[in-house]
Amino acid sequence: MQATATVLVYSDNARTREEVRLATGRRPATDVPEVEFVECATLPAVLKELGQGGIDVCVLDGEAVPAGGMGVCRQIKDEIFRCPPVLLLIGRPQDAWLATWSRADAAVTLPVEPVEFADALAGLLRSRLAVEA
Repeated sequence: MQATATVLVYSDNARTREEVRLATGRRPATDVPEVEFVECATLPAVLKELGQGGIDVCVLDGEAVPAGGMGVCRQIKDEIFRCPPVLLLIGRPQDAWLATWSRADAAVTLPVEPVEFADALAGLLRSRLAVEA
């Protein structure tokens, strides 16, 4: 198992980014590596970090403004070679179809529910690490 996994968290809301960090803890499950976070509050910062590589999973806030996480997800799936899996934070369960449109790999609703979020993040980390192995 690799030593750490890098998770990019995109939200214009510092509280949402904090919720993600707190829900994850040091690691979202015992069978995945500890997590390091890269926090981004703007789309240019997300694109810069992804362009540098080394991101294992992206967590995108679908409610972010002005660039919402759903549009960002669709853009990076089109533009980033071997785009990391994306966990999309959506405002309501009824928005799940929009997560599908954006090509997100998983979606959970806001506010972040720690157990549901950690399970979804751990699943994406497992799939990403299996591909890299």
